[in-house]
Amino acid sequence: MKILISADMEGATGVTWPGDVLPGTPQWERCRSMFTSDVNAAALGFYDGGADEVLVNEAHWSMRNLLLEQLDDRVQMLTGRHKSLSMVEGIQHGDVDAIAFVGYHTGAGAEGVLAHTYLANSITGVWLNGVRASEGLLNAHVVAEYGVPVVLVTGDDLTCVDAEGYAPRARKVAVKDYVSRYAAVCRTPARTAADIRAAAEDATALAVRHTPVEGGPFTVELEFDAEHLAQAATVVPGVAPGGERRVAYTSATMYEGIRTFKAVTTIVSSAVEEQYG
Repeated sequence: MKILISADMEGATGVTWPGDVLPGTPQWERCRSMFTSDVNAAALGFYDGGADEVLVNEAHWSMRNLLLEQLDDRVQMLTGRHKSLSMVEGIQHGDVDAIAFVGYHTGAGAEGVLAHTYLANSITGVWLNGVRASEGLLNAHVVAEYGVPVVLVTGDDLTCVDAEGYAPRARKVAVKDYVSRYAAVCRTPARTAADIRAAAEDATALAVRHTPVEGGPFTVELEFDAEHLAQAATVVPGVAPGGERRVAYTSATMYEGIRTFKAVTTIVSSAVEEQYG
C-alpha cells in the first residue's frame, strides 16, 4: 500500500499569518518544524495502519519547506518546484492507493486562515463548474481521474468543513479554529501530532483504489482584484474573458484543467506590480 501526502503549509499547526509561511523569515523557520511535525504524524499513522510506502510531495510556495531530517526514516520526500501536477505530483504513475491533504486551507474569497487559491492574493475567487473551489476541491478532482481517494485532510476547522464537500469519507483533523484570515485558536504540536496520527491510522482502511472518474468537461472561472490581471490571463490559449475582472476556460479532463490553471496563475503572478497589484 502506497500513500501520497500532499503537504501545504498554511493549514499547518501554529500557522496564522503571512510571515509564518514566507520562506526566509524568522517565523517561517520556526513554523517549519510544526509543519514537519504534522506531516510526520500523518506518515506514522499510515504506517501504523499498514501502509508499506509513504511519499510526501512538498506543495507550498518554493516547495522546499519541510525538514527532511525530522521525518521518519521510512518516508520519502519529493521536494522542489516545476512539477507537472504541482500539488499532487506523483499521482499520475498509477502506484498510489490513497492521498492525504495535510496543511490545507480554504479557497480564495472564503473565510479561513490564510484563505487563498494558488496565489496568496490577486485571485478573489475560483469556481469549478459553478462551485467555489479551494485547492482541495481542484486537487480532489485531479486525483479522482486516477482512481485515488482522498482519505485524510488537515487544516483549520473551516478547511475540514470544506473537505466535506469533496471528500466526505475522509478523516478530518482541525489543528486550529478560525478567528480571522490572520488569527486562530491553535492546538499545541504535541496534541495535533497525536490527533493526526490517530486519524491517519484510521484513514488507512479507506485506501482502496476505485474506478477512475471521468467527470468532465470542467469549466473553471477565475476572478481577480484588477482588470489587467484578467487581460494577462487570456494570453493562455483557451482562456477567455468571462466578465468584469474574470476569465474562464473549459477542459475535457481535470488533468488538463489543473495544468491550464497553473499556467494562468504563473502568467498572472508575473503581471502583478509591487505597489498597485
